[in-house]
Amino acid sequence: MKISKATERYEAWLARHLTLIESDLALKHEQMRSAPFPFLRATYYRWAQVWREHCPSEAKAPSVLAVGDLHVENFGTWRDIEGRLIWGINDFDEAARMPYTNDLIRLATSSLLAEMTCEAKAAADAILKGYRDGLEAGGQPFALAEHHPVLRAMATHRLHEPEAYWEKLHALAEVEDEPPAGALKAIARMMPERGLHWHVAHRIAGLGSLGRERYVAIAEWRGGSVAREAKALAPSACVWAEQGKGTAPIHYQEILDRAVRCPDPFVKLQKRWIVRRLAPDCSRIELSAIPKEREEVKLLHAMGFETANVHLGTAKPRVLAADLKKRRTGWLLKAARAMEKAVRDDFADYSTR
Repeated sequence: MKISKATERYEAWLARHLTLIESDLALKHEQMRSAPFPFLRATYYRWAQVWREHCPSEAKAPSVLAVGDLHVENFGTWRDIEGRLIWGINDFDEAARMPYTNDLIRLATSSLLAEMTCEAKAAADAILKGYRDGLEAGGQPFALAEHHPVLRAMATHRLHEPEAYWEKLHALAEVEDEPPAGALKAIARMMPERGLHWHVAHRIAGLGSLGRERYVAIAEWRGGSVAREAKALAPSACVWAEQGKGTAPIHYQEILDRAVRCPDPFVKLQKRWIVRRLAPDCSRIELSAIPKEREEVKLLHAMGFETANVHLGTAKPRVLAADLKKRRTGWLLKAARAMEKAVRDDFADYSTR
């Protein structure tokens, strides 16, 4: 199946689960033609459809509740219940049970397509070592206040000028039509107190979820701004890729609850809406926002370790470690190269249409 046909069929399937915003979907299609890395981020459905074909031995690995749509920009920061700054995987829209290797291969592939400055072998080795270290440790959340100084410096770089973040949110135009009642109720439950007056705007963000309803409510509360976002969820694209086989639950809350992490108390799945707090210290980190002096190998090691934190919620470390031990040296880079070629071929096909 060509990428254009896959996109058409996936979006038709997605429209049966939620309301699509055509203008945002058109923007997504435009971004898909801009470069291979944005194309990868926007087309997890295609990855779910073809990765087993390109990585047959890796597709036989033990299953976990996995992220699915993992890549180098699916990481960010939040505040835990103690107010500590935590770093980790930021989005679980496509969470599903699948071989643990899916997340590692996709993360390594994204490092190639994002054209990070470190060598490809060094990138894959760092991800794999981080993952192994995470398994050996039994998982360990990334609390940045006392530990991980290099990661803390990279993650907090954008926090020095929070005014720009709030200016961007306040500049969003208020929606003309009444948002869905479910979204408004979900947002209201997560506000710091009842009775606040807030306005609701439509927010355009991300790439994989671009086209879905996404509302942000902004209020003034005790001397400053607060914001909550509600995003519509659908079953993972894995369900579509498997042609409807099996059930189609949304695993977002389950993977949050079971992972070895310090959870964000302001992220909750409420029926078909995922609600989160928005703030400069609580958002996804783009590679372009990380200082130029970033140490990419250390960053990728941390990403591999955090991937283990998530997988350990539903798998025993000895099972995953035993499977890793059986794999040939260089398997991750080889698989990532195969998927890089598949993504680039699809990008070339799609971008010329």
